[in-house]
Amino acid sequence: MSCLINSILNSNYTKSVLNVGKQLIPLQTSIRNVTLWEMHVRPTFLLRKEHEALFKKPLLDGKPQMKGVVLKTVVRKPKKPNSGNRKCVIVRLSNGKEKTAYIPGEGHNLQEHNIVLIRGGRTKDVPGLKLKVVRGAYDCSHVKK
Repeated sequence: MSCLINSILNSNYTKSVLNVGKQLIPLQTSIRNVTLWEMHVRPTFLLRKEHEALFKKPLLDGKPQMKGVVLKTVVRKPKKPNSGNRKCVIVRLSNGKEKTAYIPGEGHNLQEHNIVLIRGGRTKDVPGLKLKVVRGAYDCSHVKK
């Protein structure tokens, strides 16, 4: 067993193995979820970023904005301490996906079949809302003062 450990430590794998007491923990084995113990033992900043990257998916296929057609206007309720109604639209994007987007500002003129521009940006008090409508683009008017 000690011959195996010495051969590992003396080989090219030295950078990819972390020696913690009597345990050897591989730093990069494969693409898998990182355990809490590995996050505790290893240099955590890089591991946390690596761990988050596994679950983070681009909302608009890596594009900053995307065009879509309004299918329906809906009203969503915010989470517990907040009250009020959040005006939203269900949009069919140009890539074929249907998403819900928040309409910022007071009042809007959106109805079915309008064309809107969608950007990223979540609404914190409404679960699942991660997109917003860009005001003043295509059929969505500016906020009236």
